Amino acid sequence: MSAQIATASPVAHAALLGLGVYRPRRVVPNAEIVDRINSSDEWIRTRSGIEARHWADDDETIVGMSAAAARDALAAAGITADQIDAVILATSSQMVLGPSAGAVVATELGMHDTAAFDVSAGCAGFCYALANGANLVRAGQARHVLVIGVERLSDLLDQDDRTCAFIFADGAGAVVVGASDVEGIGPVAWGSDGSQTAAIKQDKDFKTYFAEVAAAEATGGTTERPYIRMNGAAVFRWAVTFLEKACRDALDQAGVGVEDLDAFVPHQANGRITDALVRTLHMPENIAVARDIAEAGNTSAASIPMAMEQLLRSGASKPGDTALLLGFGAGLAYAGQVVTLPPIA
Repeated sequence: MSAQIATASPVAHAALLGLGVYRPRRVVPNAEIVDRINSSDEWIRTRSGIEARHWADDDETIVGMSAAAARDALAAAGITADQIDAVILATSSQMVLGPSAGAVVATELGMHDTAAFDVSAGCAGFCYALANGANLVRAGQARHVLVIGVERLSDLLDQDDRTCAFIFADGAGAVVVGASDVEGIGPVAWGSDGSQTAAIKQDKDFKTYFAEVAAAEATGGTTERPYIRMNGAAVFRWAVTFLEKACRDALDQAGVGVEDLDAFVPHQANGRITDALVRTLHMPENIAVARDIAEAGNTSAASIPMAMEQLLRSGASKPGDTALLLGFGAGLAYAGQVVTLPPIA
């Protein structure tokens, strides 16, 4: 006789219940890096919109920044760590293959026997993790899910690389996802294009690097460690030609028009990409557009929660507003969804 397998009790809707961020203490203005890359403050501002960025000190780790952002998200949601059933952490800069950073963060927060895992989807990572967290709640697999985006990209930067050294930065953002009477997280529009891998990537794998180190030791030579590299022109072309469809798919799936939005929170990749998307989507002038890149730089998986927090903290947006999120980057991968903005601590 076949056994009847029980199923979890689903809920109708999921929403963002609280948001928290961590911004590293050290602020690095353009003036601090221009000499090494033979550039100028004006060139960096014009090309990217970046005026400064935060780089983490040694004690500001992936786990530590994540835990700090998570504590604020829990406080904003009005729940405690023991009410979290799963932790999903998105990052591309965890410098070990295991254990997952999510599991260590869960323990750091005092959780016990809590499901936890990491997501690697580049700058789209937060939106990928958010989609999975919302689906866990809707499926009845979790009461609350802690979703984190965090990066220490300064660890992967060649600070003499004119194409990357001024762009990437560090930070963390976290949200609590839970059940709701009304839908607060729309269906995800997502995808990837592995043919564009060369646009943003680590320039050598660790097997190659270790072989080079062994050869250098044997011959008395030198080798260079792996770094993140980017073809900015290729990323820009892909973004401005492809991401309009991603945005419209997210809006259509949520049953929302551009005119219904209160805010637009794209990944903080480049100010010119944001401007191009705003024009292409014909966004009304009253829509608040996140431009956290000016002070935070490009924090990859952390950029969307950090940009949401900046809009809320500045008063440009308020909890309850309708926002379109759009993450995109290494992979190349993208993901976006319409959300109701949460409270902050």
